[in-house]
Amino acid sequence: MKRIFRHIALLSGTCGALAATPMAMAERSTQTTSFGLRGAAGIIEMPTAEVAPDGTLSFSYSSFGNITFGTLNFQITPRLSGSFRYSGLTNFDPNYDTYTDRAFDLSYRLFDETDILPAVSVGINDLLGTGLYSSEYVVATKSIGENIRVTGGLGWGRLGSLGGMGSPFGDRPDFEIGFGGTPNYTQWFRGPVAFFGGATYDVNDKITLLAEYSSDAYSLEAARGTFTPLTPFNFGASYKFRPGVNVSAYYLRGSTFGLSFNLMANPNSPAARSGTEQAPLPVRPRPSRSADPESWGTDWVSDPAVEPGIRSALAAALTADGITLEAMSLSATRAEIRISNNRYGAQAQAIGRATRMMTRAFPASVETFVITSVANGLPIGSVILARSDVEALEHAPAPDIFSRAVFTDVIGDNGQAVTLTPGVYPSLTWSLQPYMNVALFNPDAPVGIDGGLRLSGQYKFAPGLVLSGAITAKLAGNLDVSYGVNDSVLPHVRSDVAEYSAQGNPAIEKLTLSWYSRPGRNLYGRVTAGYLESMFAGVSTEVLWKPVDSSFALGAELAFVQQRDFNQLLGLRDYQTITGHITGYYDFGNGFTSQVGVGRYLAGDYGGTVAVDRVFANGWKVGAFATLTNLSPEEFGEGTFDKGIRLSIPLEWALGSPTRSVSTTEMRSLSSDGGAILQVDGRLFDWVQEGHASALSQRWGKFWR
Repeated sequence: MKRIFRHIALLSGTCGALAATPMAMAERSTQTTSFGLRGAAGIIEMPTAEVAPDGTLSFSYSSFGNITFGTLNFQITPRLSGSFRYSGLTNFDPNYDTYTDRAFDLSYRLFDETDILPAVSVGINDLLGTGLYSSEYVVATKSIGENIRVTGGLGWGRLGSLGGMGSPFGDRPDFEIGFGGTPNYTQWFRGPVAFFGGATYDVNDKITLLAEYSSDAYSLEAARGTFTPLTPFNFGASYKFRPGVNVSAYYLRGSTFGLSFNLMANPNSPAARSGTEQAPLPVRPRPSRSADPESWGTDWVSDPAVEPGIRSALAAALTADGITLEAMSLSATRAEIRISNNRYGAQAQAIGRATRMMTRAFPASVETFVITSVANGLPIGSVILARSDVEALEHAPAPDIFSRAVFTDVIGDNGQAVTLTPGVYPSLTWSLQPYMNVALFNPDAPVGIDGGLRLSGQYKFAPGLVLSGAITAKLAGNLDVSYGVNDSVLPHVRSDVAEYSAQGNPAIEKLTLSWYSRPGRNLYGRVTAGYLESMFAGVSTEVLWKPVDSSFALGAELAFVQQRDFNQLLGLRDYQTITGHITGYYDFGNGFTSQVGVGRYLAGDYGGTVAVDRVFANGWKVGAFATLTNLSPEEFGEGTFDKGIRLSIPLEWALGSPTRSVSTTEMRSLSSDGGAILQVDGRLFDWVQEGHASALSQRWGKFWR
């Protein structure tokens, strides 16, 4: 266990350092919107010191001869970029029709380009892989005029295998590959070093010509007949169809032609024009007290018909705007409304629209507005605003009203008792939508996809008591055949994906009864029972401590579960287990959030999970996670430990119109039994933090929208 926690501490420190990376923008002259053969900033095979615009997410697919590359690249910060690459080689290993290799690369911009000096970057390729593409480099790139860029660098490992000039930092030791997934740091910048270089020329804003001298000898590929280079030179041309879509053609090493396709998206550049929703109602200023003293009176408080009338009118107006008035309280000077947001991806936008309506609904004597966000029937956080500030700052930048707002937990604040809006409970919602389950980078198939229809529904009996379920019907897919023989020595808690895909059609994806509660100030609770996910049924309990204005949260979860039958109907298999974790969450305040959890996983192994996400102002979330447990590499199998990348894209970014729908994808290098976590819906932190100060601040720019 000491080994595990040392690794967790190392990962936590690394993640914190990356999150604290200075966010100064790189020089525009050495930004790139195209990528090399291997999916990272480069000319063809060789890297450059260029960086993509901050936050750019790109997918590249390249092919030449008997080799293909599929790469996901993310510009983590303006200086740091990472790539996850999947390679396929035919005629490389007689045991495989196509030998597959997975690699993770990092590159860091050390210096920006100036009028005199070039940009300089350092990079490490194949940090955790089998070592097939392991290499390190230091590279410089300089712009000459507006159209030419020249690059030169020094490479080690693969990039030092052709034209080596000695080993300035010592010989490169052999690396014990084992099951992969182990950092090969003993090799970094060791062994022969070789020069590489090249240049690019922008013919116009669409066509770029490429030329380079490569320092990769392709020794293994040549020895096995996969690819035989004849010269060290590569030439190519890149064509930009439109911003974010590039196609490149190459003549490689005097022996073969190659093609690559690159697709880019940037969270900071929406795919569709936003703001297409109906404009909010304007703020209605009150008359001055001297001009109309009668309207400022409080006699209305004694009229029993006033509050029900206000409630009815306000509820109708909010409903028309996609917001539900859950409850309300009203006094002569203070009004609280509790709202659930059914339409807007940014909770701040729902709060802002509700605030505008409050200025039109309440008598002039009401000066204090309290808008409480509600989710799953629970109040999760309140924003307190002075009505006079709302009136004065309607046309000011959103940060101005944010600086006047007070964020608090209504629980324990001794606020007025609220009255539930009649007709809100019970309620039924349902939907019939297409679904897609995607498995990427599996060693037996690059892409596994199941697709079909999902019928889902939710019945809210009362605040906090929710029955929910989903049934799926698979129409097409290959997850049932894209996984090879399952030889895991652990309980098969995740590795029987093919069996669940083949037999579960139609399938009860989930069927649960959940109770959400507020045990006390800053506390949230959940109990969920039933068919929790596609592979497990049981009971899951959770408690979360999360102050509204705090960047830190702490949660604990415990579950007793039993494995479900492969057909995913009502039957159960014999395997039972207890799983649970204690998890800490922290918001660094610069767009990066992290979580560290320790506990027991589904296969009975113990350890910890570290995750870091970058959250953008428009709701995009890109992150990575790693889990280390007490399993030996032999017990875990290929990959040594669980790790992956997760991506969450709000559909309003693509559609331009407001919606709370989100497309979420999780990409693992393997679907392994070690480090497996129960996938139960409604985990507290996922939705509680939406109504708290840190999450609201990230998207507060939508308050007046």
